[in-house]
Amino acid sequence: MQSSLPSWFALSARQRREKFVTTILRRKGFETFLPFITTRRRWSDRSKRIDEPLFPGYVFCRFNLQNRLPVLDVPGVVSIIGVGKTPIPIDDNEMESLQCVVLSGLPTRPWDNFEVGRRVTIEQGPLKGSRGIILEHEAHRNKLIVSISLLRRSVAVTIRPDWVRVERYI
Repeated sequence: MQSSLPSWFALSARQRREKFVTTILRRKGFETFLPFITTRRRWSDRSKRIDEPLFPGYVFCRFNLQNRLPVLDVPGVVSIIGVGKTPIPIDDNEMESLQCVVLSGLPTRPWDNFEVGRRVTIEQGPLKGSRGIILEHEAHRNKLIVSISLLRRSVAVTIRPDWVRVERYI
């Protein structure tokens, strides 16, 4: 990667401040991407549809790494995601795929990033309650999974619920 060219980076932002961070970055002239999903929230007296960030606590921004100080100075920006103290750009193909999925209008939801060796629990179907480890993962015909490797997160465009829940590391 040439450091003089703008790349996409994931910014860690304070939760519930993602929209504010995006607005300030745009005013400063940066290209941003903040994907949303529409969810239904229930209160005791009503139910309402609201837009929530697809990746809570993260904002995507395209900038030249040599010019990162104006990005880090935005209130609500915690850091640039990377390895240690080294910011790592997001692969352009992954960003294009994520933008395409979000702009498609198809039902989209957060999805655990399946990794070989991860422990899972089966939540539905004839194996409900069983636990195991993912040995192999293949794309299903009715589902498209798009990953942002750096965040270790993915989104799924799907037409039916899945049976597997990835267990969190403790």
